[in-house]
Amino acid sequence: MDLPITRAARALAAGDPLAALNQVSLRDDAPALALRGIAMAQLGDFARANALLRKAARAFGPANPAARARCIVAEAEVALASRDLAWPEKSLAAARTALSVHGDPVNAAHAAYLQARRLLLLGRLDEAERALAGVDAPAMPAASRAIHELIAGGIALRRLRAHDAAAALARAEHAARQAGVPALVAEVDHAVQALHAVAARHVTPDGTRDLTLADAEALLASPALIVDACRNAVRQGERIVPLASRPILFALARLLAQGWPHDVSREFLIARAFRTGFQDDSHRARLRVEIGRLRTALRPLAAVTATRDGFALQPHADLGVIVLARPVDVADRDHAAVLACLVDGQAWSSSALALALGASQRTVQRALDALAASGQVLPLGHGRARRWTTPSVPAFTTSLLLPTLMPGQ
Repeated sequence: MDLPITRAARALAAGDPLAALNQVSLRDDAPALALRGIAMAQLGDFARANALLRKAARAFGPANPAARARCIVAEAEVALASRDLAWPEKSLAAARTALSVHGDPVNAAHAAYLQARRLLLLGRLDEAERALAGVDAPAMPAASRAIHELIAGGIALRRLRAHDAAAALARAEHAARQAGVPALVAEVDHAVQALHAVAARHVTPDGTRDLTLADAEALLASPALIVDACRNAVRQGERIVPLASRPILFALARLLAQGWPHDVSREFLIARAFRTGFQDDSHRARLRVEIGRLRTALRPLAAVTATRDGFALQPHADLGVIVLARPVDVADRDHAAVLACLVDGQAWSSSALALALGASQRTVQRALDALAASGQVLPLGHGRARRWTTPSVPAFTTSLLLPTLMPGQ
């Protein structure tokens, strides 16, 4: 048995990279290179970590498929930590299979957790759930169980299931404290804080009311017509009309909902939806066209009627209208999704943000420039190595800001 390698591995498992480096920092054999790479990743030097892990994978060679697979899994974890979401999924899936075949279920499960976490960041919740379901969590060590429940809690948060999220995070907290890994305990604590933070706002004629995730879940379960500005959709019960790809129509729907039960003037709708202070006949003609499109889109749920001064929203079921808004200032509304990704404290590239949000890289770059100008995000590095982060963590949860594929999209 190689005692320094064993001690280094145990130190890394306990979250102590400096103790691990004390054991292997002067060695260049394959196991030592791999452990040094993991230690550098835990210390936040992702570039150095990647270089060491690739060197270790080459040193192991095809004669050691399980060891090479562990290096690939470690590389994938570094990519996830550095928010490089474009890494190849197939190589991680192949590494997971190799680890299962060669009798390493713990690292095979870890590969599945990395797949699930990446899918969760991209809003592909069904796929993340399937990846998680393929792991026998009760048979895993405490640290693996904590990660499993943390991902399950994240999925429940994004699905707006507050009770399920609370139960999963309670199990994650118990397992993390059993494992005794400080970084894992801190991650679970952060998720628990997000569960109880402000998740949305209920907009009424008298003002706004902050909502936790549980409050938002209860509001969405009501039979009323809900204009959901967190998902840019109009819903009533199980019926959902997604308008995320039609921002003008959603802006009009929200303005009409905020004015309900009264009508909203044409001048106000033009000024707010089209963002212009100048109005002429062409704007009024465009408003008529957009209202016609909105009327068609909302036909299953509500009618949009013309009045002498403007337009009014009339739900088919006389159960009221609710406006659910994002938990950020109006000035930040256009860039709230970008802030939601950056709120995790990690340094994101603009390409990774574009991939996570399903937007063009140019659109994301414009949003980052606007947020940087107001001091809400900070750039790190230059050129292709530039990353973006927030100077501090906002006091709201991101569950209703991050992308989730909705019915009909």
